[in-house]
Amino acid sequence: MILMAGAAMSLAACASEGSKPRMASSEPSAKGPGKGKGYNHDPFPSTYRPYPGRPTLVTNVTILDGEGGRIEGGSVLFREGKIVAVGRDLAAEDATVIDGKGNYVTPGVIDIHSHLGDYPSPGVQALSDGNEATAPVTAEVWAEHSVWPQDPGFSRALTNGGVTTLQILPGSANLFGGRSVVLKNVYARTAQGMKFPGAPYGLKMACGENPKRVYGGRQRAPSTRMGNIAVDRATWAKAVEYGRRWDKYEEKGGEPPTRDIQMDTLRGVLDGEILVQNHCYRADEMALVMDMAKEFGYRVTAFHHATEAYKIADLLKANNTCAAVWADWWGFKMESYDAITENLAILEKEGACAMIHSDDANGIQRLNQEVAKARQAGIRAGFPISEETAWKWLAINPARALGIDKATGSLKAGKMADVVLWNGNPFSVYTRPQMVWVDGALLYDANNPKLRPVSDFELGQPGEGDVK
Repeated sequence: MILMAGAAMSLAACASEGSKPRMASSEPSAKGPGKGKGYNHDPFPSTYRPYPGRPTLVTNVTILDGEGGRIEGGSVLFREGKIVAVGRDLAAEDATVIDGKGNYVTPGVIDIHSHLGDYPSPGVQALSDGNEATAPVTAEVWAEHSVWPQDPGFSRALTNGGVTTLQILPGSANLFGGRSVVLKNVYARTAQGMKFPGAPYGLKMACGENPKRVYGGRQRAPSTRMGNIAVDRATWAKAVEYGRRWDKYEEKGGEPPTRDIQMDTLRGVLDGEILVQNHCYRADEMALVMDMAKEFGYRVTAFHHATEAYKIADLLKANNTCAAVWADWWGFKMESYDAITENLAILEKEGACAMIHSDDANGIQRLNQEVAKARQAGIRAGFPISEETAWKWLAINPARALGIDKATGSLKAGKMADVVLWNGNPFSVYTRPQMVWVDGALLYDANNPKLRPVSDFELGQPGEGDVK
């Protein structure tokens, strides 16, 4: 459990919904659950409820709206957890007014690739729960079943980095690593209490060096890149047949097929309920994976790390596949060797969907600075990327790649009031969040020690003489 001194603990109801593709759930649908057949597609539903907020008007700020828009001397009004209006000269008699003094307001930062909670701090073996490195295919595991809500990294990401939403992924030891989960960066006793309502699940896949390195030494497939693809294809072929059996049962009835929890996840991908988030570095491998996706009837939503994405920006755009990249990590293994700092800028110029990501408990605290580096690299190369364009890499683009862009990812009326007031230009190394709101609730104020999250773990153990 994570506590915040002074925070009201009564919770308001949340009516937020995600966006297409359709979220797997136990609610009635066109498939089995809606007919009283099949199986529960969402046995661990979100119990998230926003913290209570108050009507708030932030004025006198430069607004980067997250979708490429900019307003100088602007205002943002939100109440009941939602953005009400964004513009100039706004007024609201019932609102708390905050003078931003010429600073910046942005949507909350969204990190599409995090392992907080699954690889929490302290980084000890007892808490290392991100990789089920027991077989090349472990699609049956779910990252949320390893998430430790007491990880101090969640509060660091909020207070130092303005991160309000993040996707927790399994590690990349396996070709099929399991399901990811999207979380709101709030304090809760359980992972379900953090789950973004209505967000699609993801399937973590990996190609390249990691799976062949992990399993090749055991004298079984895969030990080569061709082995990676062969095991992938055999697994997808099995999933297609599994889906056919369940489709037939749900349409015509009879004896239900035997459940396979691993295949349930892959069937969800084939039905468009679960989004593929694919760890992949090299351009040639990304192209192969996109061809494999066409063979079996699914789509890769995003390639993660994608150091060579700039080589195939046209293919990514044509396949409606995003790239989540670092600003300048490279050279730590052979497949990361051919990286360039202009990667994000080239993807933007070519009209591909691109974004920054962390994959790191420290990096998630300064993703704004990582975007600043990538932007400057693009400018030096002759790509005139504006601040408002670059902020898409932290906001609407990751929201689209997570299937939650109808609910968050930009400062637009009706969306979740996930808002950050920065104490300067957010592209500066000297700038930090001044205030952070999640669903309109002020969860961090740099000037108020009572609005700083502290986990149970950080509170420590009772000392000698304390009540036990």
